[in-house]
Amino acid sequence: MRTYNIHEAKTQLSRLVEKAAEGDSFVIAKAGKPMVKVIALETPDASQRKRFGFLSGQIKVPDDFNTMGADEIESLFEGGEGGE
Repeated sequence: MRTYNIHEAKTQLSRLVEKAAEGDSFVIAKAGKPMVKVIALETPDASQRKRFGFLSGQIKVPDDFNTMGADEIESLFEGGEGGE
């Protein structure tokens, strides 16, 4: 996350607000000390973000997933067909 000093933030405020609205949050500092964090209003809180299981029921993993292509991979390591 980028940090801007107050003077820099004042001179670029319109551009920075547009970036924050697009989801690119930033920090404003005074004398090198972070003072505020600027984020978009529509940004979900960390507690609202759901990551695990977001594709639940939308994909199917084959039963033989752990062994798919094992014969081909083994032949490649042993210098068989296609491994040259």
